[in-house]
Amino acid sequence: MPLMMKNLGAARLALALAAGTALAGCVPVALVGGAVGAGTLLMASDRRSNDTQEADRQIESAANEAVTQAMPGRGHVNLTSYYRKVLVTGEVPAEQDRQLVESRVRAVAGVQGVVNELAVMPESSALQRSNDSLITSKVRTRMINQNGVPSGSLRIVTERGTTYLMGRLTAQETTLATEVARQTDGVQRVVRVIDQIADPAGGGGTVFSSAPAATAQQTTGAGAPSVPGVETHPVTQPAIVNAPQPIQVQTLPPVK
Repeated sequence: MPLMMKNLGAARLALALAAGTALAGCVPVALVGGAVGAGTLLMASDRRSNDTQEADRQIESAANEAVTQAMPGRGHVNLTSYYRKVLVTGEVPAEQDRQLVESRVRAVAGVQGVVNELAVMPESSALQRSNDSLITSKVRTRMINQNGVPSGSLRIVTERGTTYLMGRLTAQETTLATEVARQTDGVQRVVRVIDQIADPAGGGGTVFSSAPAATAQQTTGAGAPSVPGVETHPVTQPAIVNAPQPIQVQTLPPVK
């Protein structure tokens, strides 16, 4: 009887944990911490509020509809919104189409920034898209298994071998996530679209400021990580209201 009661208690605990995970949006559990090797078991949750998550869903839906209406049957366009900033990837037939897509996305209510990574070229093949999906799955799995990376706060997209990381991360988390992506088989290029946030522990980080011309510029504060081969691209965007940081876009080569 004691054994039966013990098993029953364990089952109830498992059900309670499962219910809690479901209420949290089915967010996976992973080993994460303020420093590598800390070994603290935490919920890898999305750092966006429920309102922001819903806003991002509405932005993606509205932007997809706007692009479809602007370019019916033309091009292959993927739209990913994180914290009201939209990453545009895929292929379009001409430069004017690339500019048209960006203008339609910018016009969507709530959009606070656009990173236009559309390529002017023939559409990618079904095989290429399948390989991209596989690469994204590999990167996501490795992020979940990497201590110190808040995997639930990352959006991961792969297009023609380029993996994009979107999220709100500390400098340390950004470095860890970058290395995980760079070392994943199949990744040819890494682009970070990151809002850098302060380390809760009070460590130094990278500070970003937006000039009146609405281009993101990078300045390095004390303790900022140095990543060889990092290329920072200016991002054209409107002024961001009530957002702590503008967009940071950095391109990194894969590990050779």
